[in-house]
Amino acid sequence: MTDPYQPAEEKYERTRTLLRQLQGSGAIVSIATKSDLILRDLDLIKTFPNARVSWSVNTLDEDFKNDMDCAVSIERRISAMRAFHNAGVRTTCFISPIFPKITDCKAIIEKCKDICNLVWLENLNLRGNFKPAVLSYIAEKYPEFVPLYDEIYRKGDRTYWAELDGEIREYCKQNNLEYLRNDDTMKKPFSAPPTVVNFFYHEEIKKSASRKN
Repeated sequence: MTDPYQPAEEKYERTRTLLRQLQGSGAIVSIATKSDLILRDLDLIKTFPNARVSWSVNTLDEDFKNDMDCAVSIERRISAMRAFHNAGVRTTCFISPIFPKITDCKAIIEKCKDICNLVWLENLNLRGNFKPAVLSYIAEKYPEFVPLYDEIYRKGDRTYWAELDGEIREYCKQNNLEYLRNDDTMKKPFSAPPTVVNFFYHEEIKKSASRKN
């Protein structure tokens, strides 16, 4: 799986060609991206029933965003989300990965709740070579958070995620937003407030899936 709107897509139009070929096939289109190049294909995507497009937005701080990736600005992602939502395409604000004490989930939801149908929350998971790179970055840029990151990513303490789960649950309650775990249903009317979905518990999801199989 990869973002289908890589910079090369602007020239080669492979994603646009595929969308043209899929028109009328009954395919359900779900696209995840960090780009606003997708605006070029809004005319095609809106012809697919139940199409869904999600943008990764894990910060409102453009400096932090620039440290994390080379994709377009957060403001451009949000503007693209707004354009698709205004065109009647279901949109998702994918708050991922959530960096402890850095990603302000509630601020992002506030910013996007009127232009999306779904909010996904996914915590930062560190694996392989990515782990030391991120922990070194935190030590350099956010040394005050080093003890917390050690507790979470070296000692396996999940207290932070449990507390954040409770905070967002309370926020959703106060703002009349449905808050679910491991359910990305989009069966509600398009005009309904977004559903907020918690994907903090990957281990539990895997264990549950294994038991079912």
